[in-house]
Amino acid sequence: MSKAKQSRRGFMKKAAAASTVFAVPTIIPRSALAQGDRPGANDRIAIAGVGVGRQGSAIFSAAAKDPRTDVVCVCDVNRPRAESIAKQHNASEVSQDYREVLDRSDVDAILTATPEHWRANVCINAALAGKHIYAEKPLTLTIPEGRLMVKAARRTGITFQVGSHQRSQRENFIGCEFIRNGGIGKVKEVHAANYESPWLCDLPAQPVPSGLDWNMWCGPTEMVPYHKELYVPRGNPGWLSFRPYSGGEMTGWGTHGFDQIQSALGLDHTGPTEILVDGPALELPTYAEPESNVRGNELCSTPKLAYRFANGITVHLDKGNRGGGIFVGEKAKMEVFRGRLASNPSEMAEELLKNDPRQSRSHVGNWLDCCVSGKQPVADVEIGHRSATICHLLNIGRLLGRNLKWDPDAEQFVGDDEANGMLVRPMRKGFEWPTV
Repeated sequence: MSKAKQSRRGFMKKAAAASTVFAVPTIIPRSALAQGDRPGANDRIAIAGVGVGRQGSAIFSAAAKDPRTDVVCVCDVNRPRAESIAKQHNASEVSQDYREVLDRSDVDAILTATPEHWRANVCINAALAGKHIYAEKPLTLTIPEGRLMVKAARRTGITFQVGSHQRSQRENFIGCEFIRNGGIGKVKEVHAANYESPWLCDLPAQPVPSGLDWNMWCGPTEMVPYHKELYVPRGNPGWLSFRPYSGGEMTGWGTHGFDQIQSALGLDHTGPTEILVDGPALELPTYAEPESNVRGNELCSTPKLAYRFANGITVHLDKGNRGGGIFVGEKAKMEVFRGRLASNPSEMAEELLKNDPRQSRSHVGNWLDCCVSGKQPVADVEIGHRSATICHLLNIGRLLGRNLKWDPDAEQFVGDDEANGMLVRPMRKGFEWPTV
């Protein structure tokens, strides 16, 4: 049977109009059957996209093509883009304000890939509205907002998957599981990449493109003039390199790498206790004209950093790969990185992959599975929050230029008011986080 593209509202109108007998499709939106908060095995999951740009369009498309979903609407501050994505997936309605999506009773779940400065507002409010969430990584721009996301998700019991998709790649989850279970012996140290911190921008004003709600794009941040190289994620250099919109490559790539390290060490629900800084505080450059990220990344890759867990394992940001880590164990060395697994001796990784029949899985598919079953997805919100937390701690350490002690349970720096003051960010009036 072909996948019908009808909203719940449309279904209910048709059902009410039928005076005697009407045909019922094999799979229908669950609200039409009043079946509670989770769809049954034969019910469609009504989805909406919120922020459907470069990454958002890809994850939304993956969900929209799944036979278990029914596309309801698309939301993006760039209305022409929203209309284009909506047309691709036969969605009749578009919006430029995510709050309109969350107010809809005919939306079960959202997929969101907004810029980092927007993600907390969308996700906290979506969770409180009872919508299941797939949110792109990095999950957060600050640590407190990540904890609020977790609290909101737990309060309403929704399924919340973070887009750390390497958790669904076979080489990654097989390698991480092997290390976690002692396959290379006790881990002595780990090497990660030296991810770059973000810098500042003061770009000149340009005309706002037709159909773009620039005030909404700025959202929780200060209203600044539009510029193409601020609006795009990666360009010359794009918002991903700039504070206060992003954590730079420290969060852009770092959440991938640190997430794999967390998984391999079995530390998904905690974090480091020390941030180690080798060098003076970072002096942030300011880009006043468009240019590549080369100069900014070079300047913002110092001072050198490391972090240490309570069990004594130290992660060094130096020669590791950007998508994972190099794990030095008592028996062997193993490298886990995006869809690849290597070891010294080499036969260890080769035999491990050869003898394990498990294959890569769909990360979006795992989320949809859990929306139905209620099980925890492979990259649950707590996991995404903890991985992003490491990035934020390291950025703060680099800005202060000194070692820091961190309490991963209280999520506070120990005896350092200045560092604790850097955990939060100013929020523009009208865009504050809701109370959880």
